[in-house]
Amino acid sequence: MFQADPQLSRVPGRRQPKPELDLKTASKQDHLRMVIVMDHQSPGKLDMQFPDIWLRDNCRCGECFLPQTMSRLPQLWNNLDTSVRVQQHSVDLDQEILYITWSDGHASQYPLAWLRVRDFSLANRTRYLSDFYRPEPRHWSGTDFEHIRREFQYRDLLASDEALLEWLDHLAVYGVALIKQAPLEFDVLRRLCNRVGFMRRTTYGDEFSVRAQPGASNYAYLAAPLPLHTDMPYFEYKPGVTLLHTLEQSDSPGGVNLLTDAYHVADLMRERYPEQFRVLCQTSVDWADIGHDGELEFHNIWRAPVINLDAEGRYVRINHSIPQRDSHFTVPLEQVRPWYEAMALFVRLAHEEACSFKTTPGDVLTFNNLRLVHGRTGYDDTDRNVRHIVGAFIDWDIVYSRLRVLRNAKSIS
Repeated sequence: MFQADPQLSRVPGRRQPKPELDLKTASKQDHLRMVIVMDHQSPGKLDMQFPDIWLRDNCRCGECFLPQTMSRLPQLWNNLDTSVRVQQHSVDLDQEILYITWSDGHASQYPLAWLRVRDFSLANRTRYLSDFYRPEPRHWSGTDFEHIRREFQYRDLLASDEALLEWLDHLAVYGVALIKQAPLEFDVLRRLCNRVGFMRRTTYGDEFSVRAQPGASNYAYLAAPLPLHTDMPYFEYKPGVTLLHTLEQSDSPGGVNLLTDAYHVADLMRERYPEQFRVLCQTSVDWADIGHDGELEFHNIWRAPVINLDAEGRYVRINHSIPQRDSHFTVPLEQVRPWYEAMALFVRLAHEEACSFKTTPGDVLTFNNLRLVHGRTGYDDTDRNVRHIVGAFIDWDIVYSRLRVLRNAKSIS
């Protein structure tokens, strides 16, 4: 490590380099070269850390960055010199700007406020990922449901950005929220989705009606018990959020909603049954939906495990639907029985951890379709005892985008 070059010439309007700016070098660990800047505005004046190659890639000058698109220009990457080094550097503490001259002759300047929110320290990265990128999910058991359950008023969500922010944040963290007192009108879900962004269209259209239908081509359109499942596991881009608006509710004892946080079930399996957990993470399953809706015929197939993890081992998606699991099972023979044994355990735990409640007309149940499994008990369906639910979807990309926009607006105000 060495201090900033004491021979740097004075630049009008700048202060001489101070010890708060260091450049780390490592001849045997060249990839660890980084610039360290003391943040005078942080409690304890903590250091900010930046790899030098990242700073060069993110130069803010007119040759490297286009302000109106808020994105870097691609020219640097036509022939990226990864050996580029910091040649001179200084900090103007009055203007709060870091100046760098590079070994390739390029000059860059970075506002410290811009650097502050991009600091590579563990604390800052953790804060950004959980507070801005995506809220950290909190998993819950069936007995926890009454403690995490939250209700929102339909009119508030249409009129107030603050209420909209609270609903979307709760939905992101806990995976479920109930909206009350919605009008008994068919376009309620469209209005809600338009407040967030736009609906996700599927082979069943924009909105879809869930009610008992003679000769139904989808299991959900029967009055029989609907087992716990995720919607549409046969899509590579599975709809992220399910919205179910109760227009009419059966007066029979049935028609009760069932919900389980499948991430909590996965937690239990990871902790107590690691081998079965591994099987459900690594065995691809064939999911399918073959049929028609009106004049549209479809044959949807997607292969993916029940429990899907990202590169860091975090849950990104649960797939489960007994009626929509294909009879094709395209795995080696020796993987078949272990999968059935692991899946039987998953289903048993999901039932043990389920919560139950019954929506009433005007309720809109919203939940994370990548995370929760849902179902309902069977009910009696007659001309005088009808259950009618209108459903729709919205993608998580759209929800997270709206969340960030609302948070930015709140922070500015």
